[in-house]
Amino acid sequence: MALKRRNKVDSSFSMSSMTDIVFLLLIFFMITSTLVTPQAVKNLDLPQSAHQVSAKPNTTISVTKDLKYYVGGEEVSFDQLESRLQAVISASPETYVALHVDVSVPFSVVGDIRDIAIKNKYKLILATRSK
Repeated sequence: MALKRRNKVDSSFSMSSMTDIVFLLLIFFMITSTLVTPQAVKNLDLPQSAHQVSAKPNTTISVTKDLKYYVGGEEVSFDQLESRLQAVISASPETYVALHVDVSVPFSVVGDIRDIAIKNKYKLILATRSK
């Protein structure tokens, strides 16, 4: 008389639920990383542009409509701007600098900051808002 076992143990493991969790976490981190804003001064009316740059700035320069200068959220005078940037960027020379300028600021101010960036070979990005 031959007896057969009725319950056979299946030793396989399904990875489909694990991959679902990994993809959900990936989507979550991709969405939340785009919500992070740089240390820029709030309430600036940036100029509009149809083109956007995707480089991530490591530090920011902000100029308000009453010509107050901020580097990384800290207020500095124009005379201190270059030395403050040198202190921030000396650690990593490949740093991008985002320039946040109010629409009402004269273009000569943007030119002066651009001259500082060219003289020190900084990578400068002009921040704009999309149309």
